[in-house]
Amino acid sequence: MHNKKKERKSMSEVVVGLLGFACIVAIVVTLFKSKTLPSIAFIIFPMILGAILVFGGYYSWENIGKLIKSGFSSTGPTAALFVFSVLYFGIMTDAGMFDVIIGKLMLLVKDNVIGVCVMTCIIALIGHLDGGGASTFCIVVPAMLPVYKKMHMRPATLLRIAVISMGVLNLMPWAGPTMRAATVLGIEAGSLWQTLLPIQACGIVLALVVAVLNGIIEQKRGAGLNGKLAKEAAHLSVEEVAAADAENKDLARPKLFVFNVILTIAVIALLIKDIFPSYVPFMLGVAIAILVNYPGAKMQKKIINLHAGPALMMCSTLMGAAVLMGILVKDIEGVNSVITCMSNLISSILPAALGQHLPLVIGILSVPLALAFDTDSYFYGMLPVMIGIGEGFGVGAMPIAVAMVVCRNCATFISLVVPATFLGVGLAGVEIKDHIKKCFFWIWGCQHYLSEIWTDPGCDQIIDIINYIVIPHKVLPLQDLRVLVLQKGIGLDGPVPSLCVLWV
Repeated sequence: MHNKKKERKSMSEVVVGLLGFACIVAIVVTLFKSKTLPSIAFIIFPMILGAILVFGGYYSWENIGKLIKSGFSSTGPTAALFVFSVLYFGIMTDAGMFDVIIGKLMLLVKDNVIGVCVMTCIIALIGHLDGGGASTFCIVVPAMLPVYKKMHMRPATLLRIAVISMGVLNLMPWAGPTMRAATVLGIEAGSLWQTLLPIQACGIVLALVVAVLNGIIEQKRGAGLNGKLAKEAAHLSVEEVAAADAENKDLARPKLFVFNVILTIAVIALLIKDIFPSYVPFMLGVAIAILVNYPGAKMQKKIINLHAGPALMMCSTLMGAAVLMGILVKDIEGVNSVITCMSNLISSILPAALGQHLPLVIGILSVPLALAFDTDSYFYGMLPVMIGIGEGFGVGAMPIAVAMVVCRNCATFISLVVPATFLGVGLAGVEIKDHIKKCFFWIWGCQHYLSEIWTDPGCDQIIDIINYIVIPHKVLPLQDLRVLVLQKGIGLDGPVPSLCVLWV
């Protein structure tokens, strides 16, 4: 009798799915309107959702406690990684290691803003060969951020180029999304990758094009060593500049440059080797670096205090994200997670009207959905359902899997439920809302083009984009772009409209 009563009172999975989407929308809107800090939004809205689910009979309070605890198991290692990576790179910056490297890079790129953007893309592509988002951010951001600051370029641009490049490389057979999709299809990851290879090759070209475009945009803003922004910054008072130089000189350790470089290479190598948890190499690196560069408890305390603020702020964000991930993503035995209900809801809505065009629908929706779905839920939860729906409409499993892998990869590192996203924005000093806002339409446009390659292996559209949209030293305004699209017939049934917004 009691069980029947409980069953009657329990809310349906459809309602749970709708509440899950409402929670994500509320978080995104709140962040974009700057109503509160991300950490607060990540705690408040999921807890409100949790309370509704408890009162609706879907979960118990004990379930909510277990889910949150499980969420911390996902974000805890990333929080530790962030704290110690911030400390490590902070020590290296104080010791002057990056000043020497920046000097060498400046000799190489001089005042070439576009060259810096292309270099960012290449470093991200190479750095992501291991398939690890956290390790790539730890390589790319600390290496390039000082250069961007020196040349008065926006850190958000650095992240945009990096995440698009990482998304392209994330199609490798040893990368998580490809392996998950291959598992669902029941084939080897290498076999799936052979199908993805032409798309990946074009994706690398597209990532380089994006880097060039961003370089052009930064140039127009006045970035560069001799640009408008540099001239404006030159109006700083002599006293301010002198004080900054004095502080840097006091902490600089030029005689330890070689040691610090070797230590940094060792830390990154250990990170890539993946022998220990990702935070362990940086913990060891911090311990060795601070002992060698700044002996004495008083100086060590000073150094740690210098970098404690940003580390604590991002740590609190990751702890808040643990609540979000726990309540939305994690499972309780015998009960579907909120994100599974969200996936089932989408699956039940789509087939009626759009079943025959399922790969296209996936391509259109993948980037918005990436904000809410973690990788496991997306591939293990949604992909099998989508394949089943596609079968009913005569759509093969492979086109659906390709669309989901390609489109999801592009958007992985703007997702609120991917811990590496928070590591990237934290290292770059960019707010999560600004990161999403600055990347969203660029990623949406890129994934749309890459998904089109599945039906157009000749990559004609990408060639057209390079020939007609990217003009030397100029990005076309929206109206001119529309005229060219109509004149040249570029992708009228494809992704050009979604990219148009980038040139406004």
